[in-house]
Amino acid sequence: MYKYFAFLIVGLLFSCKSKAVLVQGKAKEALSSDQIVANHYHNKKEFSTLYIKSTARYEDDKQSQKVTAEIKIKKDEMILISIRFLGITMAKALITPTEVKYYEKINNSFFEGDYTTLSRWLGSDLNFNKVQNMLLGEALEDLNKGKYTANIVDQMFKLEDSTDVNTTKEYFFESDKYLIKKQQVTQKSEERTLQIVYPNYTDVHQILMPTNIIIDAIQSKGKTNISIDYNSITFNEELSFPYSVPEGYDQIFIN
Repeated sequence: MYKYFAFLIVGLLFSCKSKAVLVQGKAKEALSSDQIVANHYHNKKEFSTLYIKSTARYEDDKQSQKVTAEIKIKKDEMILISIRFLGITMAKALITPTEVKYYEKINNSFFEGDYTTLSRWLGSDLNFNKVQNMLLGEALEDLNKGKYTANIVDQMFKLEDSTDVNTTKEYFFESDKYLIKKQQVTQKSEERTLQIVYPNYTDVHQILMPTNIIIDAIQSKGKTNISIDYNSITFNEELSFPYSVPEGYDQIFIN
C-alpha cells in the first residue's frame, strides 16, 4: 500500500514532448544569496493547468516497481494523479491545499487526511505549495523568507539555511538560468533527509521544466527512491478532475 501512496503523493510527475536538454552553466564567480534568489525566481512558471504523462520507478529496501502515471495540475488549487500498471488504473489521488486523499485497488482501501502522514513518510514538513514546487522544479520553501549563506560547490551556487539547529536546508543552482539542480532538507535529531535531484531541464513553450526527477527519502528505518522520467506535457488545456472512491472500499488510518 505504501508504494502507491508514495507514487501518488510524491511524485509521478511530468514530462515534456521535447527532450532537448538545456545547456546549464557552471558557477565561477561568487554572488550574494539575494542575487541567487532573485535570479531563480526570474524563471517563475506561469500557467493555469498542466497535463502530464510520465513513467516512474519506486524502490525501497524490500521492493521495486515501475508504473505509468497521468498527472493533472490546476495551479495552486489541486493535483490529480492516476497510477496505472499494465494499462489498468491501480490507484488515484487528489491533493488540495487542505487535504490529501487517495484510493488503491490492491487492498480495496482509501485514505483521507492532511499532510501529516506524507511529511512523516518523507522526513520533511510538507504542504500543497511545497509538493507543487517539488514537481515544478522550484525551491520547496519561499526563498525570499529565509536567511542563507552562499558559496560555490561543485561548480554550482549553493544556498544553505541552518538557522534552525535541528534542520539544515540546502539548495544548489546552475549558473545560466539559476535552475535548481538539487535541494535537500536534513533533520538531525530525527535522523532523516529528503533529497530531490533534477539532472536535466528543457524548454517547453518558453517554460523551463525538469526532464527527470530523483527523490530520495532517507531515514533510520531505511531508504526510499523514486526516479521519474517525463514523456509528455501540455499546458493550459481545459481539464476535469474526477475523483470518487469505488463502492465497497475500506477507509484506512495511518498512524
